[in-house]
Amino acid sequence: MNQYLVSSAYINWDRSDIRELAEFLSSNDGDDEATAKTCFEWVRDNIRHSFDYQVNPVTCKASDVLRYKTGYCYAKSHLLAALLRANGIPAGLCYQRLSVGDKGAPYCLHGLNAVYLKNHGWYRIDARGNKPGVDAQFTPPQEQLAFALNDHCEANLPEIWIEALPVVVEVLERYQTYDEVFQNLPDIELIK
Repeated sequence: MNQYLVSSAYINWDRSDIRELAEFLSSNDGDDEATAKTCFEWVRDNIRHSFDYQVNPVTCKASDVLRYKTGYCYAKSHLLAALLRANGIPAGLCYQRLSVGDKGAPYCLHGLNAVYLKNHGWYRIDARGNKPGVDAQFTPPQEQLAFALNDHCEANLPEIWIEALPVVVEVLERYQTYDEVFQNLPDIELIK
């Protein structure tokens, strides 16, 4: 589990601003589930999804997401992983492959998290941000993610990554505006 607790270039919880917020959000009695829920809801509700709000800059590092209070789902998942790890709760990154327009191609990756809860094991959570038609919640052991799968080319990728996928980082670091990212959303081919 130690690998899911490390600070890194993009999940940089070793920064003082992230550590301070993590401490503020932590449960006083050391309850990992209560702390995870509080961190999840804070990121979901306080960090604006870049495309929903049509705001810049494009962020990737957890510290930049916190600083600018905006990020695509991938960047929001980096901040959530950082807050959880800073609280000693193992957290990783997960991805779904989804239709961009819910009508087949084109497809893109969607970023979310998995958190290890003592009473439930690995549990996926999606702090992308709620809006009409999207209602992600923290209700272990039942998952309530932002998006359901709707066609045979969509998938829940089973891996729990320690670090962001290179294809995700490349897009977030290459493009400067939310609309450029939207026009170039990262994707991978599924092996069947």
